[in-house]
Order: sequence, then structure tokens, then C-alpha cells
Amino acid sequence: MAKKRGNNEGSIYRRKNGSWRAMVTLQGRRLTHTARTKSQCQEWLRQTLEEVENGLTYDSTLVTLACFMDDWLVSVEPSLRSNTSTQYRQIVRMHILPLLGECRLRELKPEHIQQLYNCMVRRGLGLRTVQLTHAVIHRALGHAVRLGLISRNPDDATTPPRPKHKEMRFLDENQVQRFLITAKAQNDRLNALYYLAIATGMRQGEILGLKWADLDWEQNALQVQRQLTKKWDGRFEFTAPKTKSGKRRIDLGDATLNTLREHHQEQFNMMAVAGKQWQEQDLVFPSTIGTPMNRSNLNKRFKQLLKDAGLSEIRFHDLRHTAASLMLNNGIPVIVVSRRLGHAQPSITLDVYGHLIPGKQQEAASLMDQLMTPIQIEIPK
Repeated sequence: MAKKRGNNEGSIYRRKNGSWRAMVTLQGRRLTHTARTKSQCQEWLRQTLEEVENGLTYDSTLVTLACFMDDWLVSVEPSLRSNTSTQYRQIVRMHILPLLGECRLRELKPEHIQQLYNCMVRRGLGLRTVQLTHAVIHRALGHAVRLGLISRNPDDATTPPRPKHKEMRFLDENQVQRFLITAKAQNDRLNALYYLAIATGMRQGEILGLKWADLDWEQNALQVQRQLTKKWDGRFEFTAPKTKSGKRRIDLGDATLNTLREHHQEQFNMMAVAGKQWQEQDLVFPSTIGTPMNRSNLNKRFKQLLKDAGLSEIRFHDLRHTAASLMLNNGIPVIVVSRRLGHAQPSITLDVYGHLIPGKQQEAASLMDQLMTPIQIEIPK
């Protein structure tokens, strides 16, 4: 028989099979919970009554994680960058909903989420993907707490795997020369793109979003105004740079400008070949018909060129690391490197690339010795 606990306090009783069950009446309808121990039912009862005090309704107890995630994505999307929104939707669709989608939001426990993370690791998914999944779940369930749908965030008690630190990879001066010579020898139409990436450290999206109007031929500079991003539905769009400081002016050397001039002339030939198929968008590095270039095609060509040059495979983004390492190793001040890369603060540049700055400990030690060593002076008697 259920043990009476007074008005609006619910009840707990032991079933014939030895398990325990707790019950609460909410808006004239019954909520129940079955557990192995009485203490587990007591904890459920305490938590449920607390949620009732905070405005819990019966209908909200029926909400599944899938339904909640769908509403949450709609509400959070306006505050997200386009590529972040795309990433969130992919994480929810591909990794969260297949295992947890049918679970009721109120019944979601830390062990359920931990099981998801462990399952992803066993499937061989990258730890970075697991970390992103954790970030999405934690943010979404935090929103559910603020709405009063759950009393606490169950993801707080999980332990997602930490991504392993990947060693930074970049090309040295000799490898840069070999890479660019190979691109030139093959008459690669993207030769100027590679040259600009290494000379400036611009992000791939910034380079693909660059327009001829952004170049100032007289002032030897360009303005980073936008980047090319891919939306969740596969369409391309131009968005603001990754950070506020991403909008920046980058000075260019004469060799870089000459490379871009040659590329500009070659683009007229490409337009003639495309004929009526050409769609003019003023892009510096478009596809063969003038539209935004497909990143996968660029990355595929980049990896093939590395192979042809006899170099180890790196990511296109590693050309950004290459630019930073070349500048820092040749005495360019950190604040200048930071501005060219579009970092919000020089401290970010130091955190990422500080280990590349040549050590000057011995020079500092010698200087301090000189400053502190007493010199012979005559002391008046």
C-alpha cells in the first residue's frame, strides 16, 4: 500500500517484485517513477515537487528531447553565425537524436548522456566531434533549466573525453619555395591563392570571399571585409569575418601584388572560355564560371599539389600557421603578426604561436650581466 505523505506530497510504495514506485498528482493526472531503491524514489519525488513549485506542467513532462531540441534550435539560431548554426543542426541530427531523441526531457539522466559520448568514441568518431556534441547538449539543457522544464542540467555530471592536443604543422621556408615552384611549374590557376594565403595568413573563407574591389593597388593593401561560408542547406553565403578584429587592412608586398596582377589577367581568359556560363561576382578566386569556389575542390587540389611537390600532407589551414611561423621566426613583432592574422588580442597570437618565437634567453642574460656588473669609478677621498 502506498504510504500517505500529506496533501501535494506524493506517495511512495514497494511493489511485489521488490522495486519501489513514487507517485505525484499534477493537474489531475498522475506522474509515476519506478526505481530499485526507496532512496531513488525519494530523490525523484523531492525533485519533482521542487519542479512543481517552479511551475512544472503535466504537458511539459511529456516533451521528448527531439521535440525540445527542434524548438531550441529555432530559438537560438538568430544569435548564431551561419556556419555555427549549420554545425549545431548536423550535431543534433547525426549524433544526438539517433540515441537520445525519444527520451523524455525530464527523464534524461547523466548516464544516458555519458553513454552517448562513450558510444561515439567506440565508433571511432573524432574527439573534437564528441566535444562539439557535449557543447551543444550542455547549452541546450542549460536553456531547459532556465525555462523551468528541468531543475538541473544532467550534462554537468558527465565526463566527455578531452581532445588530444595536435602538434602544429606548417611548412618551413624551403618547403614553401618548393610548394610555390611546383604550383607555378604546373600553371596551377590557384597559384596566386596559395601565394596570398602564405603571404598574409588569411583564413580560407576570407580568401574565397575576397573581391577585386577590396584591393587597393595604389596603397599596396587589401581590406578583409567578408568570408565565404556554407549554410546547412548547402548554399553559399557571404558573412562578416570570424571576429570583429577580422575586418582588417593587410599591407601587401610588391611580389604579392604582381602575382595578383598576373592572376587578374588570367581571369579574363577564364571568363572567355566560360562564355555565357560566366556569372560575374567580382570574386578574386571564383570557380571556373565565376561563382564561389567549392572548398572541397580547393582542398583536394591543394593536397594533390603537396604530393606533387614531395611534401607531407597538411591542412589548408596550416598555411595560416606557416605564415605566422615565418613572420615570428624572422623577427616580425607579435603585435604586427596579430593584426595581419586578425586576432582580437596579441595575447591570442602568443598563446597559439608563442613557442615559435626564437628564444633570446642568452641575450637577455648577457645584457643583465652588463647592466649589473660594477664598474671601476674613483671615489672622492
